[in-house]
Amino acid sequence: MPEPHAAAPDPHALGESLGSALRAACDGRLGAIEWFRSSWQHGGAATGVALWSDGGGSIPAIVKLPVPALEHGWTVLMGDGSHGPTPRVLAHGAGVGGQDVDWLVLERLPGEPLSTRLDERAVSDLVRTAAVFQQQAGARRAVDGSAPDKDWFGLLDRARTVVRMHGIEEEQRWNDMLRLVHRSLDGLVARWRARPIDAWCHGDLHPGNALRRSPSDVPDASPAVLIDLALVHAGHWVEDAVYLERLYWARPELLHGVKPVAALAKARRALGLPTDEPGGAYVEVANLRRVLMAAVVPAFMEREGHPAYTHAALEVLERTLPGVVH
Repeated sequence: MPEPHAAAPDPHALGESLGSALRAACDGRLGAIEWFRSSWQHGGAATGVALWSDGGGSIPAIVKLPVPALEHGWTVLMGDGSHGPTPRVLAHGAGVGGQDVDWLVLERLPGEPLSTRLDERAVSDLVRTAAVFQQQAGARRAVDGSAPDKDWFGLLDRARTVVRMHGIEEEQRWNDMLRLVHRSLDGLVARWRARPIDAWCHGDLHPGNALRRSPSDVPDASPAVLIDLALVHAGHWVEDAVYLERLYWARPELLHGVKPVAALAKARRALGLPTDEPGGAYVEVANLRRVLMAAVVPAFMEREGHPAYTHAALEVLERTLPGVVH
């Protein structure tokens, strides 16, 4: 009989076992840690709250471990100020208690996620914060050309198979559209891969990943604070906006009239960042992204299979594809 697979380590238990060593690594500035579990944790990290000794007083702090290397690196790189677009890093390390784990101690923000009250201001602040993040990330680290990519050909084949196996509503309309996409896929993918790689994108831009700071009279303070930097990547700046838009294809009214692509372009211009103008080339990049993402929705039926969402994706595809097929 083969040996049974070992159970995956429990991050919560790991955090509890390393608490004393972590406090020692912080030179006594970190108080007792209260570890907790929550439904929104998806990154496999243990999370705790504590107090941090800061200039004679104490401030609330968040403790996270283990933290993926990419998230750790970007959080530390971006978290060196008090009014930036990410939480301030109070302490961090690449090992503790003999364990090879990255860890973070961050300022604990009193505000709730923007998703708690998603109104026009919240959506606008989220987009503006994304622009500040792109600006400051680019100032700290030059954007390289190694943008991640997907197997669009394999994903489209999987999507067509799902449709042929009667696994989706509006089957004939999907068949018709995916046939058209398949005919043009070589060109669509080539043009997408040739897009300018000009920004560090957050990669998971949604209202649940943004917190509001307490009211501040600092004129250049970021409107909100982005958390969860595990998916930061090089890309075209418009990708964050289309990602946010896509989440609300089935419920566009929840964006309260904010058009993420246009709003992010405006926010970038206000910060002196380029937007591919004149000519509005970013509009075509956004449409290419919409087409590719909408076309492969059937490939993810187990995750994105709600009828309202698949219907909305189909409508996006029908509306956008004619404008990008040359």
